Amino acid sequence: MDYGIWTLLPIVVVVAVALKSKRALEPLILGTLLTYIIVDGLSFPIGWMDAFFRVATDQSHQWVFMVCGLFGALIALLGASHGTLGFSRLLGRLCRGPRTTLIVTWVMGILIFVDDYLNIMTLSTCMRKLTDRQKVPRETLSYIIDSTAAPVCMIAPVSSWAAAVSGYVNSENVSGIQMFIRQIPWNYYCLLTLLMIVVISLLNIDYGSMLTHEYNAQVKDDLFTTPERPFAGADDYETGTKGKSSVLDLILPVVVLIACCVIGLIYTGGFFDAEGETYQNFMEAFSNASSGQGLAIGSMLSLVFAFVYYWLRGAVGFEKSFESIPNGFIQMISPILILCFAWTLCGLCRDNGLQVGAFVEGVMANTGSLAKFLPAVIFIVACFIGFATGTSWGTIGIMVPLVCAVFNWDTQMTLLSVGLAASCAGGVCGDHLSPISDTTIMASAGAHCFHLNHVATQIPYGITVAAVSFVSFIIAGIVQNAVVCMIIAIVLMIATLLVIKAVVAKKHAGIFAEMAEADKALYNK
Repeated sequence: MDYGIWTLLPIVVVVAVALKSKRALEPLILGTLLTYIIVDGLSFPIGWMDAFFRVATDQSHQWVFMVCGLFGALIALLGASHGTLGFSRLLGRLCRGPRTTLIVTWVMGILIFVDDYLNIMTLSTCMRKLTDRQKVPRETLSYIIDSTAAPVCMIAPVSSWAAAVSGYVNSENVSGIQMFIRQIPWNYYCLLTLLMIVVISLLNIDYGSMLTHEYNAQVKDDLFTTPERPFAGADDYETGTKGKSSVLDLILPVVVLIACCVIGLIYTGGFFDAEGETYQNFMEAFSNASSGQGLAIGSMLSLVFAFVYYWLRGAVGFEKSFESIPNGFIQMISPILILCFAWTLCGLCRDNGLQVGAFVEGVMANTGSLAKFLPAVIFIVACFIGFATGTSWGTIGIMVPLVCAVFNWDTQMTLLSVGLAASCAGGVCGDHLSPISDTTIMASAGAHCFHLNHVATQIPYGITVAAVSFVSFIIAGIVQNAVVCMIIAIVLMIATLLVIKAVVAKKHAGIFAEMAEADKALYNK
């Protein structure tokens, strides 16, 4: 059934109510109810409950729930070990203020490129205490965590995202992984997002509601601004003595976590199965891996390792360990509930419900034969689908086959690469900005940031990159030279940020002066 413009109503309601109420779970519940009222009429209660239970009992979703809980337990155990104190001392010489701390966070985010979930949870564990000490607001931390998760994975050939995108490419002329690699230099949103973090960190550029949070953190010593504390008590790190804390108490479990997660991913992909087609083939096994199951295996193994390691070292006793593990699980209940209803809404929008993807595809079909401008159109459409459905993988699954059908590999090889990049970049952009995205939710949870504050502060930054990316895709469709187009995109991005800095600095000169003094005092401390 074609619902026309009504397909957009639940998403609009969710976003509007969320922004008005400053809450996340209730608008999602309302959105799912509204969707089923549109689809099923008066019989909506039965369908709505069935949809929720299908999501909650879906095996792939259950693995993600398990990952969230296990990561929460590991984070709590890491906090009890005082390892963050040793880590803070190790990076103390580099992190001499908020800006250098952001650069360190950015570097670490790039280094953890295997999986976005792994990136988010590991980075938040390592950096939350350190950014607190340098008066970086939780909203800024969650933005960098979110911006070095999916964008990094989307341009990393060895990642779960490369495996997923490769699987969507169905062509006899070129392999999926080859096409994934070819789209990397054209993926403007992901590349420019990483560039933006460096520029705003080095040049002290803050705007939108993020400026308020930065001012309150640096000048007023308030890391939250708003009264909401979704993780109250979880940030009360035990100080202990310097002699009892070691940097290895943090680094070693995190290294083991990354290693175990990689092993878990290739295990689920059949790397160790002597009778399987992917036996001892790392790339093929990685491409065939179950992300949720692999990360669950890795996080469980690393949790066991941390438990035993801390006991042998005398850092955390048995009683304290057993207290920390369930407390960590409890802290992740709220994000898990939000994920449940977000996935419910996503499924209703893109599958047999309102079919947002089909609606948008129909709109795009009327763009005409302007092939050179089609990558920019594809980017916008993918942005919209990603934002509306809260999933980049789902968006890419919709758009990539369409792109492969529109552009011919033999005669339009470059445009095919640009179009594929546009669909991937748009999917990441929409997912990045969507309040119902799982990675957006997990980034705010990992940073212990109020979710809607994270969404509100991130949207202006994401829109800035999206606008520059849109122009860059127009240029790419015309010029079709990767090096030239990338140089132009970088220049446009930096120029845009400099203009924003000039405008905002003129308008809020007093605020920036106070922040500069606070930053100088913290640096010299």
